[in-house]
Amino acid sequence: MSSLLNSVDQRTNLAGHNRLELLLFFLNGTQPFGINVFKVREVLQCPELSSIPGAHPTVRGVAQLRGMPVTVIDLSMATGGPKLENLETCYVLVTEYNRHTQGFLVSGVDRIVNSSWDQILPPPAGIGRTHYVTAVTQIDKKLVQIIDVEKIFAEISPVNEDVSKEVKEKAKEIDLTNITILIADDSAVARNQVKRAMSAINVNTETVNDGREALQWLVDKAEKTAGPLFEKVPVIISDIEMPEMDGYTLTAEIRANEALRGIHIILHSSLSGVFNEAMVKKVGADQFIAKFHPDELLTAVQHWMKQNGAH
Repeated sequence: MSSLLNSVDQRTNLAGHNRLELLLFFLNGTQPFGINVFKVREVLQCPELSSIPGAHPTVRGVAQLRGMPVTVIDLSMATGGPKLENLETCYVLVTEYNRHTQGFLVSGVDRIVNSSWDQILPPPAGIGRTHYVTAVTQIDKKLVQIIDVEKIFAEISPVNEDVSKEVKEKAKEIDLTNITILIADDSAVARNQVKRAMSAINVNTETVNDGREALQWLVDKAEKTAGPLFEKVPVIISDIEMPEMDGYTLTAEIRANEALRGIHIILHSSLSGVFNEAMVKKVGADQFIAKFHPDELLTAVQHWMKQNGAH
């Protein structure tokens, strides 16, 4: 286990090549689940937890980790499964999402596997809207499920989606006629959050589920558009972690396509940290914004629209 944990911080060279590494873990039973190693700060056996009166039912307590209190969420309960009972044999995945550190309680940890985003596929059609799976892949002939953490957070601790009056007023300075903002995110919750934020300033949006869809949408749009595409689609807001094609690779593909180069790209992700700022420069994106702060996102969108001459 120690070699597994020590390797978590040694994986940054895969980003930008449409590759990732998944930490495989279990909840109840033998069904494997996966989480991007970039989101994991450390993995440890479950420490002593202090209960929090009135907390969400899926919050098992708070752990003191290196002097910092960290909320521990029972990932089985959060996805509709039974409570994890034997804490002494459980593990906590300490993760960074949406500018916060939290722990996910799991029943067991398996290993880290190298994969490619084009092998990470959307969940099967027809499983309904209440599921917590954002993507699936196959490893050793077993189906590995990747959980929609955005949905879990939205249910446990909903974010404030209100847009300030000041930001709405500034939008009136921009001519939004015939402007479309493209949103690419594999999480339906995240897509809708961004779409609602954009609707607050009455800008038209289109949504797609992954980077490959986004690229195809842009190419098709460019073929049908007279003049530079960036005049009609000045900004794309893209998640980083997406099946089939990640946000880094999407950015590189857009920058390599002459018809798409003028489009400004905001990478909008629950991944956080200095690493992402470096990757923004490496792949040629314009800005990285950690999820989800509607005023900050809208301010950035307005800034880049103005850069493209929308006044």
